[in-house]
Amino acid sequence: MTDARVPTITFLGKPGCHLCEEAEPVVREVAARHSAELSVLSILDDAALQQRYGELIPVVLIDGEQHSQWFVEAERLDAAVAAAAARR
Repeated sequence: MTDARVPTITFLGKPGCHLCEEAEPVVREVAARHSAELSVLSILDDAALQQRYGELIPVVLIDGEQHSQWFVEAERLDAAVAAAAARR
């Protein structure tokens, strides 16, 4: 059950993507710090995601809104998740 008070972070990537391998631990750490809901998805498992994001991965969404692509900066993501939590 999703807690309406915490943001939802969605990480989109795919196996073998070196940028995804670098970004995912950062996203996991920020999500844990904020007790955010985290969903990690491979674009290879969803044709619509693959068509939309293709070579833009990794992509991070916060509450369904795109936050970043290609690179994830921990401080920027941390601030965005904190701001999303404050809006709730």
